[in-house]
Amino acid sequence: MRAKGKTRRLMSWGLSAAALATALATPAAAATPGEWHGPGGPTAWTLTVTGTDARFRGLAAVSQSTAWVAGSKETVLRTTDGGHHWRDVSPPGASQEALEFRDIEAFDARRAVALAIGEGEASRVFRTDNGGATWTESFRNTDARAFYDCLTFFDSRHGLAMSDPVDGKYRILSTADGGRNWRVLPAAGMPDAQAGEAGFAAGGQCLVASGPKDVWLATGGAATARVLHSADRGVTWTAAESTIPAGDPARGVFGLAFRDRHHGIAVGGDYRAGLPSPHASAVTGDGGRSWQRSANPPAAYRSGVAWLPHSRSGALAVGPTGTDLTTDGGRTWRTVDTGSYDTVDCTPDGGCWAAGENGRVARGGTRGAGG
Repeated sequence: MRAKGKTRRLMSWGLSAAALATALATPAAAATPGEWHGPGGPTAWTLTVTGTDARFRGLAAVSQSTAWVAGSKETVLRTTDGGHHWRDVSPPGASQEALEFRDIEAFDARRAVALAIGEGEASRVFRTDNGGATWTESFRNTDARAFYDCLTFFDSRHGLAMSDPVDGKYRILSTADGGRNWRVLPAAGMPDAQAGEAGFAAGGQCLVASGPKDVWLATGGAATARVLHSADRGVTWTAAESTIPAGDPARGVFGLAFRDRHHGIAVGGDYRAGLPSPHASAVTGDGGRSWQRSANPPAAYRSGVAWLPHSRSGALAVGPTGTDLTTDGGRTWRTVDTGSYDTVDCTPDGGCWAAGENGRVARGGTRGAGG
């Protein structure tokens, strides 16, 4: 996902939140595969051709024209023309070590930070300053007990990455120079993890930031699915129970999105195909201190969620069985597409992007506006 907490600017062109919501909610009777057409021609989820069958769980949407994706088969791609063309900018040497990229954060078309996940040294962080022409490995995990899941940035300098619990507490990495250097934060301010609790590296949204200091961490796998919150860039944390069911290693909160430091949406469920995911979304209006069940949640497991640009009530949730739309802040949802996606991200200039299995990357916006 793009670096959170950026100053929002007025949209120079493209869909308003209302127009994008209308487009997504419009039936696709006359559409080509992967598209919906709303009044006046807006198009949502136009599939792009990536030229790979990698599964992209990491997505950093910069604008309507620029996005980065990171996924399986050691693959990182970048587009600067709205998805008409994708360039393979995978870090050299990643293929020899079979790295699995699960999250990427981008500040613009040239600067990005990517996270490879896994046990021990499989967890690494890479940074580029030249659009992926070259990469620098800025962190390699040397603790066999750690497994990093997600990363997020408050701005172009300050960011965090999180690992599943080590010695009973989640481990947090911090950077103050845009991902060039990292240090492990003291664990004293982190609440104890529950037995069996962990994060899910499913869509790059188990750790999200909003504003200059607030960050939230999503959990599952234990008796209850929790959301942890820090208001000081990860130094101290508080934990709150979500309403999304857990009690199994495959269930819990998979993705979070906050439109400001108070209003957030959590999505999740049971990621196993064919198993029910009741109460798969929840909302908060107090910064995550308390969570309320959605009155009409998505009908199935969802791993990604994003607020629509410049909207106080519109958001998208995605998962392997489809895309859902809310226009009331996450209280009620309706399925508007059945295509498979793992993650979603929207940009201040009015664009939305989604990515998932088999090289699927789709763009939402106005037809022909990708340049």
